[in-house]
Amino acid sequence: MFQTRPTNDEAANTPRREGRLPQAWRAAHEPAAGVPRWARRVAYAVPLLVLPSGIWRLGVLFAADKRGGSIADWAMNGYVVLLTLISEALAFTAVGLVARWGEVFPRWMPGLGGRRVPTAAAVVAATIGATILTLVFTVIAIITTVTQSKTNGDPLPANFPSKADGWETVYFYASYAPLVLWGPMLGILTYAYWRRRRSATAGPLMPSTASSACWATTPTSRCRRTRATIT
Repeated sequence: MFQTRPTNDEAANTPRREGRLPQAWRAAHEPAAGVPRWARRVAYAVPLLVLPSGIWRLGVLFAADKRGGSIADWAMNGYVVLLTLISEALAFTAVGLVARWGEVFPRWMPGLGGRRVPTAAAVVAATIGATILTLVFTVIAIITTVTQSKTNGDPLPANFPSKADGWETVYFYASYAPLVLWGPMLGILTYAYWRRRRSATAGPLMPSTASSACWATTPTSRCRRTRATIT
């Protein structure tokens, strides 16, 4: 049997298979129903606010003298990389306040996949995070910068990054200044998330057309099982 090759027009109209990385990216940023555009912009901006400080921190890996030699280089390098990755991961949780995975657990999570995220659990966790971030990076950081002293009243050490001269000081403040907005922005997103979830109607977040058609035609026990699987 001979197989015909697809023509150029057929090949052009054939949809290309999307890779795993683009699929994961799209799934992670898929907005939930009812999320306003301003909330999405704020949520997507949070990881970008944290990124400059991570880049500055990674520069420590190439420093000749780390912590005055009090910590081994391999330990300091591991700490810097781990702290940077954790910071970005925590910053990305802000996207969950506007994305669908912030309202319904992803399917790949064992025991939780497909279930609704408890509103109270998400709001309490996000509120605690926003409070801590605001206290550390907004209140304490500003007071430390203005007074040039630690929280206990002692002056900042001479090797503190803000004590450097010239472009190094400018680079340090330019990298860490955006963190002042991290906590307040997370707090705004948390409040918007709470209001949206509270006003949401009961039932599935995105009912499928197949389920609607099933109930419109034959509301049998089989249809009830189908709806239970979807929700």
